Order: sequence, then C-alpha cells, then structure tokens
Amino acid sequence: MPELQRLRADHAPAVLAFELANRDYFAASVTDRGDDYFEHFTEHFEALLAEQVAGVCAFHVLVDEDGSVLGRFNLFDLVEGGTADLGYRVAQHVTGLGIATTTVEELCRLAATRHGLRTLRAATSDENIASQKVLAKAGFVPVGRALPAEIGGKQGTWYERALTPAD
Repeated sequence: MPELQRLRADHAPAVLAFELANRDYFAASVTDRGDDYFEHFTEHFEALLAEQVAGVCAFHVLVDEDGSVLGRFNLFDLVEGGTADLGYRVAQHVTGLGIATTTVEELCRLAATRHGLRTLRAATSDENIASQKVLAKAGFVPVGRALPAEIGGKQGTWYERALTPAD
C-alpha cells in the first residue's frame, strides 16, 4: 500500500525518476519545469529540503511499496495556525484510481493536526478537469478566479477548504 512520507534527502533519485517519467504528461496541464530543473536537479532538491527545514513549506511524496514515487503533495507558504497553498502531481499510470483524492484528504488531516492550519488553498487551470474533481471530492470549494501568473499563464480558479483539528 502506498505511504505518504515527508520529503527526505534519500527520496531524491525516486523523485527525479518520477519527474522525468511524467514530464510530458505534466506539461499537458501545468507549466513544464524546464530543462534547467533537470540539469540542476540536485540543487533544486536541496533548496526544497532547506525550505522545509525553515518551516516555510512541507513537502511529501507518495511512495509505492517498491520505493517508486507515485505523487508529490506539498504545502507552500505555511502560516502557522493559518493557511497554506496545496500543490500536487500524480504519476500518469495511477490517475483515475482515487489516489490523488485520498492523498489530498490525508494531507488535509496532516495540515490541521501537524501544522495547525485552518485553511488550505489550491489553484488549478480551467483545462485541468481531473484536478478540479480531486479538489471537489476532497472538500474544496471554488472561491475565485486565479490570475494567469499564479498558474503558469493559464486561466483558472482558486479553491479553498476549511480545516478543523478533527480533520
């Protein structure tokens, strides 16, 4: 059974393999990370770990039994006792299985209990119907239009979910 784990240094090879294997798939709905990301992956990965240590973000990976990464689920711009932005991406070969929804729900619980957050926000493009469905199933509601600069130059919507300690 896949397990949601806090991002660690030893996840780097599996995260890189995940990003490379799904690059074209992700680029169809979100802005491509670009060649620089892959050429300097180690530096980018170390920067993420530093942000996590600083308490600015909380990064997670959904790890399969074989050690491969099935998805990335992240909390950005954490405001202790307040809000954070949610971002996620799931491997193409596991889409449509409910993994994204289940893991987003689990991350909502962690956001409330581990980080003391009261609200999570997420933005998705109008074209990303799958992500809109995940957010709706996980209890997020639309709260307004997202600026193209906020989601890679695309039109979209912000969603929000109120959290409680019982989440």
